[in-house]
Amino acid sequence: MSKNIIIRTERLTKKFGKFVALNDINLTLLEGEQYVIKGHSGSGKSTLLYLLGGMERPTGGEIWFRESTLGSLSDELLANYRNRDLGFVFQFHYLLATMNCLDNILLPARVGNINSNEVKKFIIPLAQTLGVTECLSKYPYEISGGEQQRISLLRALSLKPKLLLCDEPTGNLDSENMIKVTAMLKELSKNMGTTLVIVTHEAEVSAQFTNIITLKDGRLLH
Repeated sequence: MSKNIIIRTERLTKKFGKFVALNDINLTLLEGEQYVIKGHSGSGKSTLLYLLGGMERPTGGEIWFRESTLGSLSDELLANYRNRDLGFVFQFHYLLATMNCLDNILLPARVGNINSNEVKKFIIPLAQTLGVTECLSKYPYEISGGEQQRISLLRALSLKPKLLLCDEPTGNLDSENMIKVTAMLKELSKNMGTTLVIVTHEAEVSAQFTNIITLKDGRLLH
């Protein structure tokens, strides 16, 4: 059975002043598939991820999420897309210091007026799998960087997103946990039917994927 397209870009371009971060990117991502975006520092990997996540607007070209172009969405609808359809793991954790880790994980549910108790039923077993159960009652400043990264993974997965975008999700992990977290992300996305996209410069991570997107100097290599 052929898979539906979930994200498509056409001649996608992003400039910061005179600097061209992305140039003429034509990309198609399928529902339920798993992708890695790799390339040297400054190649445009994170910029592409932020555009797909609706956190940056393109300078030129279009991005389709299913049948809608992100550029045509109002700020409210774009916020709904980021909350309901998208999970995003940032390179830096952006956990709120005034909330304990469980409340940080449940924040997307509360923003979207979704029953937090149902989300907890999904999240608590995952926290045990990731070895951060004891962190849930703690505040971000009370746990390690690697633990904070795993909490941010749980937050991104909490609403079972259709599209999971991860910007260097294993950047603060040792080699053993890097492989473990990547394998877990692949397994979870497969079980949920979620399209997974990971940006990385780690060879150990990219070696676990068959769908590889390579960027060089803002251009897509085929």
